[in-house]
Amino acid sequence: MAYNPFSLEGKVVLVTGASSGIGRATAIECSKMGASVIITGRNEERLNETFKALEGEGHQQIVADLTNQEDIDNLVSQIGALDGLVNNAGLGRNKPIGFIKMDDLEYVYQTNVFACILLTKSLLKKKKINKGGSLVFTSSISSCLNTPGIAMYASSKAAVSSFMRSCAVELGEKQIRSNAVLPGMVETKLITRGDYTEEDLDKDRNLYPLKRYGKPHEIAYAIIFLLSDASSWVTGTSLVVDGGRLLK
Repeated sequence: MAYNPFSLEGKVVLVTGASSGIGRATAIECSKMGASVIITGRNEERLNETFKALEGEGHQQIVADLTNQEDIDNLVSQIGALDGLVNNAGLGRNKPIGFIKMDDLEYVYQTNVFACILLTKSLLKKKKINKGGSLVFTSSISSCLNTPGIAMYASSKAAVSSFMRSCAVELGEKQIRSNAVLPGMVETKLITRGDYTEEDLDKDRNLYPLKRYGKPHEIAYAIIFLLSDASSWVTGTSLVVDGGRLLK
């Protein structure tokens, strides 16, 4: 095999939220790079679709709702040691601050923040992250912007980025790295489900120097860099992949 510092050959990687979007693309691209991939998500049908698209052998799929501690415990008990964890599962709900209710906060934070923290904790407690392992968190440039209506989502992703940095400090002595990818708007169901009009999307795209949104596999490539040995001296970093959006 040709020299490739970005290879994931021989590594075992768990990807959450792998039933669609960035999670699905990441799982597929990791398999192409030689990893044995464990995928998890809530929707069994869509998870099966991802599983069928994986290349190579030795992969595993486990249906789990990571907002449920019992499901987290079941997931952790079914897997062996990991070289990589991609905490990607996430969702959003747009509301002006004056209309936010506790149910809204729980809906967003349970998946975006609490599940991410509790899964990471459970894996570490059961010693399921190998020395030299890599944790990658899917955050968002929303945590750096001041866009009306996205306070819940933006603040939840800011929490994810903060937790990532804490992991980098606490786990450094174990040679476990922790980083985050901060995507801009990506062509996933989060933006095509009807929350935004096409006029709104066109206006927003014009704020990007490249005049387009990203594609899921373009975020997956950044995640693969952080999982691979090519980033062996990178920890505590927020890697922005946003087509230049934060420049404006």
